[in-house]
Amino acid sequence: MSLPPSLLHTLESLKFQVKDAFWALSSCICQESAKVKINGRTFKIVKVLGEGGFSFVYLAQDEHSGRQFALKKIRCPSGNDDVRQAMREVEAYRRFKHPNIIRILDSAVVQDPAGDGQVVYLFLPLYRRGNLQDAINANVINGSQFPEREMLRYFKGTCEAIRAMHDYRAPIGTSTDPFSSRQNRSSNARPAANLPPGPQGHANEDEDEDEMFPHPEGDADGGYSYHGSGGGSNSGIPLMSREGETIYDGDEELDRIQRDAAKNDAHTGETELVPYAHRDLKPGNVMISDEGKPILMDFGSCMKARIAIDNRSQALLQQDIAAEQSTMAYRAPELFDVKTGVTLDEKVDIWSLGCTLFALAYSHSPFENIQTTEQGGSIAMAVMNARYKQPNSAYSQGLKNLIDSMLKVDPKQRPDIHQVIEMTDKVLQRLS
Repeated sequence: MSLPPSLLHTLESLKFQVKDAFWALSSCICQESAKVKINGRTFKIVKVLGEGGFSFVYLAQDEHSGRQFALKKIRCPSGNDDVRQAMREVEAYRRFKHPNIIRILDSAVVQDPAGDGQVVYLFLPLYRRGNLQDAINANVINGSQFPEREMLRYFKGTCEAIRAMHDYRAPIGTSTDPFSSRQNRSSNARPAANLPPGPQGHANEDEDEDEMFPHPEGDADGGYSYHGSGGGSNSGIPLMSREGETIYDGDEELDRIQRDAAKNDAHTGETELVPYAHRDLKPGNVMISDEGKPILMDFGSCMKARIAIDNRSQALLQQDIAAEQSTMAYRAPELFDVKTGVTLDEKVDIWSLGCTLFALAYSHSPFENIQTTEQGGSIAMAVMNARYKQPNSAYSQGLKNLIDSMLKVDPKQRPDIHQVIEMTDKVLQRLS
């Protein structure tokens, strides 16, 4: 008897989680440190920072420069289709430029030395203060809570990051994703046969090698990119580094795509609104910078926000994508039971913002309560019926009203991101 695809995906994910966890643990017990070589550079894996699905995030240190990064490792056991999905996350990081959105420093694709397909590595800035979920956990341990003003500042910064996504404007004619998305395929579509063309390799041989790797502070346009020591390829074949790994530098390809798009539309300069939805907003995906600024991250679930559902097949596909990529306790009700004849839109993020603000105030999602976590209740049913209650607290009525305004089952009754920011400002003003 064959297993359903969702169960197969879960089992496959668990297999790789155990494998990576064992590798990280053995590095602490059995040897001095785990190391990974990428394009001729060696990185020491200091510790695991987080995990989920097919990905792990490590604290990594460049042995040559001593610089530290958050290294996200995404396993792609199914080949090119998985690689393309991972590269869509890279592209999303580079598409949305905002002070409250994390910027990618570099990326590469290598062949898994264990033979389990390919691995995508993303180099991201290291935020030592952790994320909002870490701050919530600390509050629980210490029996404390966020001051309302501080909490609303975190929330507003997160909203401003979301506004950059919901208000994204693309040059006319370039609004399609450079990497194919599951949302545009039928459930039985075949994966693409080949990766995008390899980079063209234009590094100056006289450049200092150390300068070719991203500095911790990155740059204003999305970060630095290094080039394979093996030189460029004009045939679409991924580069081979001197260490023997297959390398595909995603930033190079994305730069090429964006340059071509800019050339094609330079004569008009016209743009069109193409809203994107994050689709996995939660406290764990909002980092805290050294200056206390919220930084939105993890764009693996990001996609074009407005998706017309014309038939049952499309509805089931969207449900599957949401179940795979969006955290249940923060997932919008319309993603649990997708209806035909509707258009999903960016209001899915507004619901998740409501859940996130609730969690900042009360240390858990509105739908993670005693009934759903200890008494066998269904989170899905609680979400689809907006069954929650705000505990008694010293927080202002304005804050409570703000949460309630976002947690409406009907997306049309939720405010848009501009209205959420406006309401947040009003609550902050009343606290002055």
